[in-house]
Amino acid sequence: MRKITKKIKATNPLRNRKIIAVFLYMACFILFGFVALRFSWIMVKGEINGENLIQNLDSQYTRSTVTQANRGTIYDKNGNPIAMDANTYKMVAVLTDQWSSPTRPQHVQKPKEVAGILAKYISMSEEEIFKRLTEEQSQVEFGAAGNNLSYDITSKINEELDQQELTGITFEDKKTRLYPNGVFASHTVGLAQISDEEDSKQLKGIMGIEQTYDDLLSGINGSVEYQKDKYGYVIPGQEEKRVEAVDGNDIHMTIDRRLEVVLENAMDQVEEEHSPERMTATLMNAKTGEILATSQRPSFNATTKEGIEQTWQNLLVEYAYEPGSTMKAMTLAAAIEEGVFQPEGVYKSGKISVAGGVVRDFNPDGWGPITYLEGLARSSNVAFVHQVEKMGFDTWKKYLDDFGFGQAVGMNLPNEYSGSNMYAGALQKVNTSFGQGISVTPVQMLRAFSAIANEGKMVKPYLIDHITNHATQEETTFEPEYTQSPISKETAEKALQYLTEPVTNENGSAKGYKIEGYNIAAKTGTAQLVNPETNRYYNGNGDYIYSVVGMAPVEDPELILYVTVQQPKFNGASHGSEVVQKIFNPVMKRALESMDVSDEEQESELTETMPNLIEQDIAGAIEDVQSKGLESAVIGSGDKVVQQFPRKDSSLYEDQRVILLTNGAMTLPDLTGWSRSDVMKIAELTGAEFEFEGEGYVTAQDLEPNTFIETGTKIKLTLSPASQ
Repeated sequence: MRKITKKIKATNPLRNRKIIAVFLYMACFILFGFVALRFSWIMVKGEINGENLIQNLDSQYTRSTVTQANRGTIYDKNGNPIAMDANTYKMVAVLTDQWSSPTRPQHVQKPKEVAGILAKYISMSEEEIFKRLTEEQSQVEFGAAGNNLSYDITSKINEELDQQELTGITFEDKKTRLYPNGVFASHTVGLAQISDEEDSKQLKGIMGIEQTYDDLLSGINGSVEYQKDKYGYVIPGQEEKRVEAVDGNDIHMTIDRRLEVVLENAMDQVEEEHSPERMTATLMNAKTGEILATSQRPSFNATTKEGIEQTWQNLLVEYAYEPGSTMKAMTLAAAIEEGVFQPEGVYKSGKISVAGGVVRDFNPDGWGPITYLEGLARSSNVAFVHQVEKMGFDTWKKYLDDFGFGQAVGMNLPNEYSGSNMYAGALQKVNTSFGQGISVTPVQMLRAFSAIANEGKMVKPYLIDHITNHATQEETTFEPEYTQSPISKETAEKALQYLTEPVTNENGSAKGYKIEGYNIAAKTGTAQLVNPETNRYYNGNGDYIYSVVGMAPVEDPELILYVTVQQPKFNGASHGSEVVQKIFNPVMKRALESMDVSDEEQESELTETMPNLIEQDIAGAIEDVQSKGLESAVIGSGDKVVQQFPRKDSSLYEDQRVILLTNGAMTLPDLTGWSRSDVMKIAELTGAEFEFEGEGYVTAQDLEPNTFIETGTKIKLTLSPASQ
C-alpha cells in the first residue's frame, strides 16, 4: 500500500507542471538577463562581433567621394601644351526603381522616347538602344558608343532629356590624358593611362617623361564627405567635410614645338617613301645640351594609341647599334689631341692588313695615295686605322671611355642602355675607329659630339627646362651639366674645321648636306648590321644603318643634328645617304632660320611687352595692336583670337608684325613686303611650309591672299632686296 501511494505521488501531474513552470520561469529570466546584458554591452561598446555599429550606421547614410587631383601639364619650351588632362564621360542607364522615390524617379520610365534621343548622339541604332533599355538588369552601359563622350555631347543629351522630362540616364566622368599634337616625340614625352590597380581612376605614367616624373605629375587626391537620406539624396543643411586636392606639378620641356613639327613631318615623309625598319633623329643645342626636337619611327599617337603596338622601346636611350663612320669624328678629335693627325700626310687607300684580318674602304680598290684630309672627306676606313695605330690601342681606349661610351648618360628616361665596348683583339680595337665592334645609343653619340661642337666642353643632353609646383608656384630649374672632356678647345676648333671637308670637298661623302647660307660640319656613316640568323654581317642590299651628324654654324656652333635610318627601301634614291638628307636638310635649315629670327628679335627689343589677346574679338585685338604702333596680320576667317605671335609677356621690338590666328578656317594673308623672319612666324603658327627664292622681302607668292591653307600646305615665295 505504501509503495502504491509513492507511485501516485511521483506521477502527480499538478506537481510536475509546477516544477516545469518554475524551471521555465528561471530559464526565461536567465535568458532575458543575458539578452539585457548583451544589449547593454552593445550600447556601451558600440560594436558586435568585432564590427563597429556606429561606423556601419554612418556608412548607411554617409558618402565620401574622391576629388581627383589634376595631373600636371607638360609644356614645350615656349609654353605650348604637349600633354594635358581632359574629362570624358561614360553613359549609364538605370533600369531598376529601387533607388527611386515616388517623387524623384531615377530610372528609365519611357525607354522608347529615351532611345530616340540617345540615337541622335551616339553611334548606336535606336533599336539596339531600346533593347538595352528593356533588359532585366539594374543598370546597363552602351559599350564603346557610350564611352569617352565629350562634355558637349553629354550636355546636349541632358538638355533634351530634361526638356521631355525623361529620366534614368546618368554620366560618369573620368580623367583621360590628351596629347594635342598627335605623333610628337611620343616615346620621349611618354604615356599616362588609367591605372588598373584597385579600381583606381588615377592616371599613371607608363612611358617616357610621364613615367619618370609620375610622382610629381600625379598630385594628391582630395575628398568630400556628406550625409544622405535612404533614397540617396543629400540631406540639406549638413556640413561637408572637404579635403582639397593638390594638383600635380607642371613640367616644361626643352623641346621646341615648331622644330618638333618640322622633324615629325620630315620623318613621316621618309617613312612613307622608304619604309625603313627604324629611324631616329635628335636636334640638340650644342652649348647647353637642351634637346630641341627628337623623334623615332616606329612611333605612335599617344591620344588614340594608334601604332603603339609596333614598339614600346624609346630608341633615343634604348637603341644599341654600331654607329659606323660617324664615330670617325671622335677618332679625328683624339688623333688631333694626341698630335698624330697629319692632314697633308699621304697614305695608300683601299685596304690594310691588321692582326690577321683586312680592313677595306667602301671602295676596296681605293683612290691611290691620298692625304689624310682627303681620306676624312671620302670617309676612308684605312685612314682612321692609321690614326689608332699611331695613338696606340690603350690610348684610344681611354678616349672612348672619356667620351662616355659604355656609360649611361642619365637622361631621366626609363630603361636607358649603357652600350658596350668589348675592345677585345687587335682587329676589333682598330674597327672601333670607324664605328664597328662597339655599340652605342643616339644620346651617347650626341654627348660625344658636343665636345667637338662646344669648344671642347662635353655637355650632357637633357629634356626638362623647369618644373613648377602648383601649390607654392616655386620653380625647379635644370641647368646644363658639363662633364670632363678628353679634348681641348684648340682640338675641338681644328676638328670642326676639318669636318667641313666632307661637305665642301668635291669628293666629300656629305656633299648633299649643304645648307644654303650656312657653313656645316658633318660626318656621314654607313654601319653594317648583323644577320640574326647567321650571326654575321649582312652583305649589301641596303642592309645598313645610314646616319649623319651635322654641327652648325661652324663659326659658332649652336646646333647638333644626328639622324639614323636603318634598312630603308631606296625607291628612287641612289644611296641611303639621300634618304637621310630628306630628314636632315629641312630640319637643320628650319632650325638655323629660327635661330637667326631669335637673334634679330633680341637686337631690336623695345621696353613694351605683348598683351594677351587670346579669346578677344578680332576687332578689339587689332585695335590693341595698332595702339602700340605695330602692324597686325590676321590668319583665319573666325571672330576670336585663338593663337598669337608674339606670345603674351614677350618683349616687343621695333617694326614687329603681330600675327593673330582666329577660330575660323586658316587663310593666307597678303605677304607682300614681309621679311623672311615674319613669314617664318606664319609657319610656326599654321604648320604651312614655305619655300624661298631670293633674299630680302616678299615680292610675290604663288597662292593668292585669303586662300585657305592647312598644316603641310606648300607655299613658294619670291624675295627681293629692299632697294628693288
